Parts: sequence; C-alpha cells; structure tokens
Amino acid sequence: MLKKRIIPCLDIKDGTTVKGINFEGLRNAGDPVELAVKYEMEGADELVFLDITATLEDRKTFADLVKKIARELSIPFTVGGGISSVEDVRRLLEAGADKISINSSAVKNPQLIHELAGEFGSQCVVVAVDTRFTDGSDLVYVRGGKQVTGLNTVDWAKEAASLGAGEILLTSMDGDGTKNGFDIRITKLVSEAVSIPVIASGGAGSAEDFVQVFHETKATGALAASIFHFNEVPVQELKQYLKTQKIPIR
Repeated sequence: MLKKRIIPCLDIKDGTTVKGINFEGLRNAGDPVELAVKYEMEGADELVFLDITATLEDRKTFADLVKKIARELSIPFTVGGGISSVEDVRRLLEAGADKISINSSAVKNPQLIHELAGEFGSQCVVVAVDTRFTDGSDLVYVRGGKQVTGLNTVDWAKEAASLGAGEILLTSMDGDGTKNGFDIRITKLVSEAVSIPVIASGGAGSAEDFVQVFHETKATGALAASIFHFNEVPVQELKQYLKTQKIPIR
C-alpha cells in the first residue's frame, strides 16, 4: 500500500499566503517562505504552492518567489497558477519546482497534459480539479473557481489520467475552508475511477478528518491550508496521531 502523504498548501495572492472559504473572502495567512520552512521542519511530506489569481489576472506564476521557497526545501514542491505551455513549466522547474499543477489550461486544451507528460514525464504533471456539486451533478470549475464548465468531475479525472497526468489534486469547492471535513463522496468516486494517485483537498478541520478520508477513500494524499497555517493542527502532531490510528504514513 502507498504510504499516505500530508501536504500543506500555500495559496498565494500578491506574494502573500491567503486563505478563504469556498474560494471567497481571502485573509492573510503569513509569509510563504517562513511557512515553507516551518512545514519542512514539522515533517510535511510535500508542499503545494498555488498562485490563485495568476489565471484570472492573465499572468505567469511568480518564479522569483518559487525560487526563494525552493531554496529552503528538500521535500517535493508542486507549483501551480497561470501555467499554459512547455516553456512555463521549464521556467518553474528551473526555479526549483519538482512538479507543476495545471487546471484551467488543461480544461481549455487537454492535449497540454499529453504534451507536458511527454516532455517532462507524468510524475511531473499534476492536474488540479476544482469541483462543486451543481444542479445535481459534480462539475469542474476553472479560473480560480469562478467559471463552471460542462465537464463531469469523474469523467474529466479519467480523461486527465488517460492523457498522462501523474496525479489528481481534487479540491471540493463545497468543502474549501469550511473545516467540516473532506468531501468523502466525490473523493471516493474519483479515487476509485482512476489508477493514479489522488490528493484530497478542501474541508480539513481536524485530525479525525484525515483518518476518515484515508480510511474511506483511496486518496493517497491529503492537503490542507488554514488548519496548518494557523497552527490548529500542527503537521507533526497530525502525523503522530495518524500512526496511532494505524494509517501508513511517510
């Protein structure tokens, strides 16, 4: 069995870490470089950096900030936001990213997944899927959660995997920032539909939420932001607790 991963997420806006609820009402959560150092020291398995307004503002991810963070890390580092070409990915990998995350650009041009996997390897390509239960269906959203598509979430995850994605980062917009627990239903559906690793995201509020998502779904990683940023559930304590619950972690 794959060991489970605990992954803090830095949502970046204007060079600062922010956190909202259901993708709205953002508040400052601290300096991204300081947070990255803290998570590395606490034993996080990976770190995700998402420049959440890059696509909306039609600009590229902050490569300089990525470089500053990468210098402090030895754990795998995934970067997303405003990525739409091979050149964008190369620039971020040169800045120190280990993996990249694409969302809106992948929906707009699914062949980009295939192209990036061919150029850099599937292990480098994470497809982020922002999903919300809308009018009786699980639908994919793009442009920082602002725009609904006609894509069914499970179908899109399967297509992304078939095109060469190495991993799915599945964020429940309904759960995002609520601390009501991960969206077990959609995480279960997606993680059982694809053969690649799925990271659950959106809704973590307690250590028990991680136990539940790992016990009840095939997710191999769980991502959270505010509970880590505001020290409500420190990474180190969470990992110790998961061990007592017989969950295989790194």
